[in-house]
Order: sequence, then C-alpha cells, then structure tokens
Amino acid sequence: MGCGSSVGSPWITNNWGKCDRKNKFNIRTRCSAFIQKGDLSILIDSSPDIKKQILDNKIKNIDYVLYTHEHSDQTSGIFELRPFFWKNKKKIEIYASSKTLKALKKSYAYCFFGGQGYAPIIKGNLISKKFTLSKNKNKILFTSFEVEHGKTTSTAYLFNKTAYISDCNQIGREDYKKLKGLNLLILDCLKINFHPSHFNLEQAILISELVRAKKTILTNLHTDLDYNFLKKNLPKNIIPAYDKMILKI
Repeated sequence: MGCGSSVGSPWITNNWGKCDRKNKFNIRTRCSAFIQKGDLSILIDSSPDIKKQILDNKIKNIDYVLYTHEHSDQTSGIFELRPFFWKNKKKIEIYASSKTLKALKKSYAYCFFGGQGYAPIIKGNLISKKFTLSKNKNKILFTSFEVEHGKTTSTAYLFNKTAYISDCNQIGREDYKKLKGLNLLILDCLKINFHPSHFNLEQAILISELVRAKKTILTNLHTDLDYNFLKKNLPKNIIPAYDKMILKI
C-alpha cells in the first residue's frame, strides 16, 4: 500500500529530493502491505499513513496485523485500527517478534491493556518460525526469520513463494536458502548511497541476483530514487514499487 521511506515523499517540508513532483508514482506514503485471500485480510505494519492507505485502497476489514519491527514508521498507526475493533467486536490479532511486542506494549499500552476510558483493542501474539493465519476456508502459511536492520532486527515474512523484506541491511547466509524458488521478492532499497540500516540500490540489485526470484519489487524508497530513473536503469525483472500497487501472487 505504501512504499516510501520513514519520511515519505515528499517530506513534510515539501522537499522532493531528486523525485519529479509531476509524476504521481513519486508520491509515496510510508511502508506497508496488505494481503487478501478470499475473506482473509492481513496487514503488514501500521504506518503513520495507514488511515489514508486503507481508505485509498478501499479495504473493508483487517483480520490480522503482522509487524516487521518496532520503529514508528511501521507502528505508529496502530491506534487508527480501532474501528476494526468496533466493527468486529473483538480484539485485533497482531503478530510480532518478542522485542517488537515488548516495544509496542510499552509505547501503546492503552491499546493492549486499556485505561483512561479506552477499551483494549489489541491482542499480541508472538510469531513462530512457521505459523498459519486463517479465516473460514481461507488460510496462508507464513515463514518468518530475522534480518539485520542497523542496530536492531526486522522480521522477514515468506508466503506463497513471496518474500517481504522491507527494512534490512543484511540477510544471514543460512537464510538465503529460504529464499530459493521465489516468484516475488519485495525488498528494501532506501537510497543510491550507502546506508547503515538499509540496502542501497547497488546492494538491492545484488541481493535480487543472488536470490534469483522471478520478479523483485523495490520498496522503502527515499526521495533520491526517482520512479522513472529506476524504471530506466533497473534490470527487466526488477521494478520500483509505487503506492496502491496490486500484485497477484
């Protein structure tokens, strides 16, 4: 749903960097993704832009939320999910690593435990290496593993021969084996130049070549990565993400 970096594009100061402001594909909200299988609806991360993203994509329901990590550009929209609690009359099930759950419970205690007139709206679940999310006859099997993201870690999710790795600067050698045979790799690509917490453009292309997925989508794009520049310079099997992009997997 969103493919921008932590400050989006443009910045709040109306800085577009190297992005052409006339190109709608350079308008980027913060990173998030949505998975739909029948009536099963799964959100990956609740960005600060989550309300706009859900409305723009005409999403009617959220059954589960998967979190990649604890940073605010992935989590600070959690309180916006309250209407789904009201609609479904039950707590929203979220899944995250132990460190991410701990951080969420500290920062958004009222969402988990209630208080000050608010009912608790979130039920936290610890992710496993393999787990299944289901609703009625629809289900999706997920595999999760941790990747390096600067001084912290982020959770990568694999499902239906698709990998979602939105915040990462290094993947463990053994974990590359899990990425064999992918149809789709959705991969962090923050900037042209080196960054200590994210893959840059050169690194993302290299990772794509190592994994050999049929198609790679670059996400978490900063304002120095113009959409048309990427389209013209990337290999044919690698394409830049854009907001409201729909992929059939």
